[in-house]
Amino acid sequence: MPQSSHQFPHQYWMAKALQLARHGFYSTAPNPRVGCLVVKQNICVGEGWHEYPGGPHAEINAIKSQSIESGSCFYITLEPCFHQGKTPPCVDTLIELKPSCVVIAMQDPNPLVAGKGIAKLKEAGIEVICGVLEADARQLNVGFISRMEQKRPFLRVKMATSLDGRTALANGVSQWISGESARLDVQRLRASSSAILTTARTVQEDHPLMNVRLSSADLGQTVDVRQPIRIIIDSQLCLTGNETIFAIPGQVWVITTNTNKEAHEPLMQVGAEVIVLSRAEKTERVDLCQLMQYLAFREINEIHTECGQGLAGALLSQQLVDEVVLYLAPCFLGNQAQGLFDLGEIAQMEDRVNCHISDVRAIGKDIRLTLTPEYL
Repeated sequence: MPQSSHQFPHQYWMAKALQLARHGFYSTAPNPRVGCLVVKQNICVGEGWHEYPGGPHAEINAIKSQSIESGSCFYITLEPCFHQGKTPPCVDTLIELKPSCVVIAMQDPNPLVAGKGIAKLKEAGIEVICGVLEADARQLNVGFISRMEQKRPFLRVKMATSLDGRTALANGVSQWISGESARLDVQRLRASSSAILTTARTVQEDHPLMNVRLSSADLGQTVDVRQPIRIIIDSQLCLTGNETIFAIPGQVWVITTNTNKEAHEPLMQVGAEVIVLSRAEKTERVDLCQLMQYLAFREINEIHTECGQGLAGALLSQQLVDEVVLYLAPCFLGNQAQGLFDLGEIAQMEDRVNCHISDVRAIGKDIRLTLTPEYL
């Protein structure tokens, strides 16, 4: 644990607390990722993070890691919980320890907390400083924050594309455009997500498993690998239950507009949950906005989408995409190959979808672009 003869600023210790929070990056959903550091006389005397839902929160793990004396300062990446959930309220435990100060990166957007934990600490006479490295804390929990503030999950669309913007040959063959390093990188994106979203067409044409094939050691965690829920949009219910995706353990949700319970039965027999939602206006397709609201209700924080140009275009057109990750492979597939996003005809340049490039890096032989759509 770090020691120094000079005083470190609050940002120094909060940065370390955020590093602790990242230990639970792949395992805490649907809970937020939270880290906690305890400092006494400019020395770290306790640290902890939230590991898995139902387990002790970061503050409790930090307190258990060492014998914490009164007068310590707690650095916590998210406001301490105020309500009784699967674990007792952390704010009461903190008050009992009589800290000199509690430094918090951001207020909890959960309406059950939403400033109540901060208020209770202040009522107990404890100094509270909030907003230290808040932008970093928000970035760490984009899915949880989106679910709480916007009532929908954070949605990422992943695409592998050639240099000329093609995702598959005209006959639908797409394996493999990107290289092995890029595909390994995608495994980490899957592991960080609550759910993987795709379509029945992709399931039937590409025969994917849509699971995480990394170990706990690969992810740097001691708890078991959490498999994301695999969500398949199948508006007309054309899946049979014999597809590859049903051959391995794990939750599969099939989203449909088909109310025929007899059609549901083959999928339910292979363990899938069949969920009937409304049709989008003037179409036979699932209402995507209603789907996002429903998934937030089911505590889905982050969605990782692997699909074709149809669903990708529909999600982008309805301004439901928060992030696009493109793996740009050093090859050309020609103008007869399939494109990235089916956006229909765009007749005017001002109707295009602009993006902010937030990150560019080499992943093996490919380039990974991370983009944020800029909606009007």
